[in-house]
Amino acid sequence: MASIFTKIIKGEIPCYKIAETDRFFAFLDINPNSKGHTLCVPKKEVDKIFDLDEETYNGLMSFSRYVAKAIEKAIPCKRVGITVIGLEVPHTHVHLIPLHSMEDAQFISKKKLTSVEFQDVANAIKAHL
Repeated sequence: MASIFTKIIKGEIPCYKIAETDRFFAFLDINPNSKGHTLCVPKKEVDKIFDLDEETYNGLMSFSRYVAKAIEKAIPCKRVGITVIGLEVPHTHVHLIPLHSMEDAQFISKKKLTSVEFQDVANAIKAHL
């Protein structure tokens, strides 16, 4: 069965898309640690990041860097953190999290945004790609 991320990539579930290539997709996390929290995924559904073939793994890291640079320009923060946990969805995903403090990286406190705020954040990041 297709993961929720595969359904997002195929347009079956709406998202706040940030960037897309023929192999990768980036969209805002709808339960963000901080404003601008973005997920980068390969379009090919693979559960664990280290099970990706080397070309896809390196491509995902390069794509994530590209997106992180735009987040850094669009969202005031001390830095953009990166983490790969992958327990909640069986589809490799990289979390890019604008960090203001270490608490933003802990997946404990979540930010609530309206749909307008999500769209404004997505537009701001896309403007820096």
